[in-house]
Amino acid sequence: MAPTVSGLYHYPVKGLSAQALSNVRLVQGEGFPMDRIYGLARHDSGYDAVNYQPLPKTRFIVLVKEERLAGLSTFFDTKTHRLEIRVQGQLVLEENLDTEAGRRRLSKFFSHMFDLDAGKEPTIAVGGDNRFTDISVHSKLMMNAISLMNLNSVREFGARIDAQIDPMRFRANLYFDGLDAFQEFELLGREIEIGSARLRIFRRTRRCAATDVDPTTAERNMAIPRSLMKNYGHADMGVYAEVLEGGSVEIGSPVTIR
Repeated sequence: MAPTVSGLYHYPVKGLSAQALSNVRLVQGEGFPMDRIYGLARHDSGYDAVNYQPLPKTRFIVLVKEERLAGLSTFFDTKTHRLEIRVQGQLVLEENLDTEAGRRRLSKFFSHMFDLDAGKEPTIAVGGDNRFTDISVHSKLMMNAISLMNLNSVREFGARIDAQIDPMRFRANLYFDGLDAFQEFELLGREIEIGSARLRIFRRTRRCAATDVDPTTAERNMAIPRSLMKNYGHADMGVYAEVLEGGSVEIGSPVTIR
């Protein structure tokens, strides 16, 4: 069958849960809308709200080290910038991230969650025109990269290691189905049309230990990068793309290789 979009997700707060979308409008030269626009910067991260410089993901509280984050269910209202946090379905926090008071209370929540000493509270980093994507440290282009995931690649990998792999471990923006497993790696430098948008694939996505964390149970119960390396000789899964021409994308949109 022809490849089609099967899932659209953004992650308004870096490290927190995915938020599903039914449709999205991509803009030329910009990243996925409302994706990684806030972050939980560590106290010694070097984050500077005035003279911002991109920081590696290790400078943030993220799943690589704090798998307990996966136990939180979050919802971010993109109009009001109110963040809701639930634990086992119960609302435990609701704050407006546009306000200093709201960000301060959110910082306190995570300080308690991770038993951080005084002075080691995280700073709620505000992106503004910046995005806290994992590869933002390389260039503005990569800061605005959109992550794509081929579900057949995930299935093939799962068959190799005899395991069911939840594709949400890979925290991609756009999931598509119908392309041969790992065919996306052959498309580097190629253009694709998704809905009415046009993108260029420019980089493979190297995976880290964050993918070892089960997004449902918050358990670190797989060794994804190590298993990828053992079976394929690399730790890559998924690709990054830039938006060359904006347009609308929705669940079911066709994916056409040019």
